[in-house]
Amino acid sequence: MIGEETTIAVGRGIELCFQQIGDPADPPLFLIAGLGQQLHSWPDEFVTTLAGRGFSVTRFDNRDAGRSTHIAQRPPNPVAMFRGRNAYHLGDMARDTVGLMDALDVADAHLVGISMGGMIAQTVAAHYPGRVRTLTSIMSTTGAPRLGRPALSTWRRMLTARPPRTRAEAMDRAAAMFRHIGSHGFPFDERTVREAAGIAWDRDCSNGGIVRQLAGIFASGDRSAELAHIDVPTLVIHGDRDRMVHPTGGAATARAIPGARLHTITGLGHDLPVGAWERVIDLVTDHATSKERV
Repeated sequence: MIGEETTIAVGRGIELCFQQIGDPADPPLFLIAGLGQQLHSWPDEFVTTLAGRGFSVTRFDNRDAGRSTHIAQRPPNPVAMFRGRNAYHLGDMARDTVGLMDALDVADAHLVGISMGGMIAQTVAAHYPGRVRTLTSIMSTTGAPRLGRPALSTWRRMLTARPPRTRAEAMDRAAAMFRHIGSHGFPFDERTVREAAGIAWDRDCSNGGIVRQLAGIFASGDRSAELAHIDVPTLVIHGDRDRMVHPTGGAATARAIPGARLHTITGLGHDLPVGAWERVIDLVTDHATSKERV
């Protein structure tokens, strides 16, 4: 049911690696990954369940992640990053997503983005409204100052951690980070986190992409004003235990987008624990199918 990984040109010298799951005749739904994450960060069982609900699902590596194009530019230092200096911004990543839709001959699709992927999905909906059927923004934010920011303890881990040098170090780092930012209201599955980190290392062991992606977020600034132009049905999902994107980010997103609906999941942090899959899939499915029934 899960197609082969394929790389395709999406414009401006960028190629994205993607997989398609489900019946191509079903309504298209694109899953957009978060900061430093790869297409398999949307777990196989999660995506096959979504496909089983009647969607043609596409998951992909953003630029600077996995098997997609990596930008040939040194990552900015912390000072430059916080000043928004970078080779690209979220608007460029949104164009990548639309370029992938073009390459796959998809006129419009349901967009579901998590964390940075939610920011990308928001940007597509704001600038390419005719291409989006519905928008679901998960664990994301608007870029507004002092809202949706990581906890200080999370910042310390992000800024002091050295890039992993081996597969084992990458697995250790992932386990430590997700134990910190993960869903403390659900069981922590360290084995699954380690396996995913190992796969990520095997697919892409470079370290500069995550820094450039983070700098791309800062380069985009406060996007609240542009989100006010979104005119597609929007669902915002956030957890009340998120240490990476504070719940104020989800609330700000719902306020910024006209008619958006906010759903808070008790105990959810900044991950997709198995215990939350059914609730998240139900919310996404109900939201998307309500549009299909119109």
